[in-house]
Amino acid sequence: MTLKNTSQPILVPVDFSAHAEAALMYALDLAKKLGAPLTVMHVVHDLGEAPGYYSVKGRKKQLRRMEDVAADMLSEFIQKMLEKSDGNPLLKKAETMLVVGLPVSRILETAKKTDARMIVMGSQGRTGLAHVLLGSKAEQLVRLSPLPVMIVKESSTSKESSKDKEISKKKAASK
Repeated sequence: MTLKNTSQPILVPVDFSAHAEAALMYALDLAKKLGAPLTVMHVVHDLGEAPGYYSVKGRKKQLRRMEDVAADMLSEFIQKMLEKSDGNPLLKKAETMLVVGLPVSRILETAKKTDARMIVMGSQGRTGLAHVLLGSKAEQLVRLSPLPVMIVKESSTSKESSKDKEISKKKAASK
């Protein structure tokens, strides 16, 4: 087995969830240790030929193209993660990509196109009926990817600390 060169990025697909945040933080540590760049991507799920629109929060009945809203969400996600990572220089230099299509296919295509060394992504870890009905993009990637795929779950301690913060905010608001 030969080691990949340091210019090959670690690909981090994100869906803006807490699991994606955990995966990106883990990928930042890994990239630093490997001397690798990061590519952070989001896939706007293509529902075929139908044009996609998102309703925008806080604005009365305004609709915007999914790609436009997703681009804003990706920018906000990166900004939030820069704050959480104290302005991590690897994240500042990371390439960001927004693609449209079926998530698993587009992630695999992007990994090949960018010559990624590996994929690091978050997973909700659904089980039972939810897993059967919804499937698992992470599981599909693990099965189909010729590259190493690392699945990161949000740690229970970060879940607890975010719940504690929510409780503290509610208590402060009620005073």
